[in-house]
Amino acid sequence: MTGTAASAACDTRTLGDVSELNPEDAKIITLARAARARSGAPEGAAVRDETGRTYAGTSVDLPSLKLSALQVAVAMAVSSGAGDLEAAAVVTAADAPAPSDLTTVRDLGAKAPVLVAGPDGSLKTTL
Repeated sequence: MTGTAASAACDTRTLGDVSELNPEDAKIITLARAARARSGAPEGAAVRDETGRTYAGTSVDLPSLKLSALQVAVAMAVSSGAGDLEAAAVVTAADAPAPSDLTTVRDLGAKAPVLVAGPDGSLKTTL
């Protein structure tokens, strides 16, 4: 992870839109938005692992299974053999992901920035 990415992982910042991000971060926001749009879920998420592979998912709300979109995306990365995360993104109407979602991301990528975007793709903050 570069110094800039590590710094972003520790800082909270608010930016206007995806075009202000580097292309790889903009890509995971786009993937999260697409996943959300396909399923009509309230939130979508995507993560990028240490090799650059990406995984996207949406929240799951079944009678016997409830997972957030970030939990799904991290689980997909883990089940595909990822050993670390470079970044994560969640597209949601909420102001921020639940603390348990951040914990899930940090379990695999301790320094991975979490990009929080609105349904229109505009970046709200980076955690």
